[in-house]
Amino acid sequence: MAPIPTPPAEPQDSPDGYVGLEVAHAERLARERGWSTVRSLEPGTIITMEYRVGRLNLEVRDGRVVRAWKG
Repeated sequence: MAPIPTPPAEPQDSPDGYVGLEVAHAERLARERGWSTVRSLEPGTIITMEYRVGRLNLEVRDGRVVRAWKG
């Protein structure tokens, strides 16, 4: 049986720090800080709920981040 791979470590970065930022700046900053995937979403967007290590979700309203969470 093949060994179970160890997932990569997530960036030591708080999603709360992105709230209030302009979306392009928040996306750029997140990638610089090591997030492998940055997903910008409009409020109410239907999304899958699987947890992805290294993914940062940004809820965006009027060009600004209003909520951010891992996975």
